[in-house]
Amino acid sequence: MKNIVFLIICLSGLFSYGQIKSEIEERLSNIYDFALTESKSYNWLDHLSNDIGGRLSGSLNAERAVLWVKEELEGLGLDSVWLQPVMVPKWVRGTYEYANIESSPGNTINVNICALGGSIATPSSGIRANVIEVKSFEELAELGKEKIKGKIVFFNRPMQANLISTFQAYSGCVNQRYRYAEMAAKYGAAAVLVRSMNLRLDDYPHTGVMSYGNLSLKRRIPAAAISTNDAQLLSSMIALNPKLRFFLKQNCKNYPDVKSYNVIGEIKGSENPEKIILVGGHLDSWDLGDGAHDDGAGVVQSMEVLNIFKSLKFRPKNTLRVVLFMNEENGTRGAKKYAETN
Repeated sequence: MKNIVFLIICLSGLFSYGQIKSEIEERLSNIYDFALTESKSYNWLDHLSNDIGGRLSGSLNAERAVLWVKEELEGLGLDSVWLQPVMVPKWVRGTYEYANIESSPGNTINVNICALGGSIATPSSGIRANVIEVKSFEELAELGKEKIKGKIVFFNRPMQANLISTFQAYSGCVNQRYRYAEMAAKYGAAAVLVRSMNLRLDDYPHTGVMSYGNLSLKRRIPAAAISTNDAQLLSSMIALNPKLRFFLKQNCKNYPDVKSYNVIGEIKGSENPEKIILVGGHLDSWDLGDGAHDDGAGVVQSMEVLNIFKSLKFRPKNTLRVVLFMNEENGTRGAKKYAETN
């Protein structure tokens, strides 16, 4: 008898497990079907990237993106949608930059540059100076102030192409974009050019954040990225003529911080509302692109999580929260603000 009772208990346990497994599989199947056939993600991404476009912190487009995302989340019928205020940098590129290589008086070749985010402007007449090419801070230090003062320092360390992880290749040389204007300025450089963070050879200069560290305003120098094709050209021309000169002009400007917002929406948990499962992405992007990949895709995928749960009437046991952060690209202020208050 005991064996029969034990067997019945085991079979009932298996039945319960099998039933639960079946329910989970059905629910996952519904999620897959909905995501593949009724998702809002692509239309959302199209609007965010093409109708709004680049969304640099402090810009009108960033403000438009905040209001649009808030409206879309409210339209999903979530339990809560709110804006979290955060002060962010405001940097404006101004008119597009101009640059050329002067191989001899009167003989110039136009090249593609763009100001790095946070850079100061050149004088209104631009800067024309000889160029010093280096690939590391150690080379810069070896040259010293005597050889650098008054010249444009050209940092030309390429991304390492034989690494499987592209981000590892990026990480290996991005410090020249972020810190070397500060370093070159301490040796008296007139400006800094940085090879674009790009494995391809093309004509598109890549902007990105840079820092002057604790340099005073009067010691700061203009910083620009040069396309990879033009970095190759400039390097080869310097090898042939170390005395060539480079001209650049940009009129970007830093303004006082302005108020912006993280956009937050959530579905309250049915059993553990105090426990939060968080998904998110950053709403801002650089001004020269449409921000579709970085990080428009992350934004709409995060929004789609809530859309799926609401549309399929799935109430999670824990609270499901989406945070769309502002200012990842040039300060991470939104993420820091959220971390401070949660």
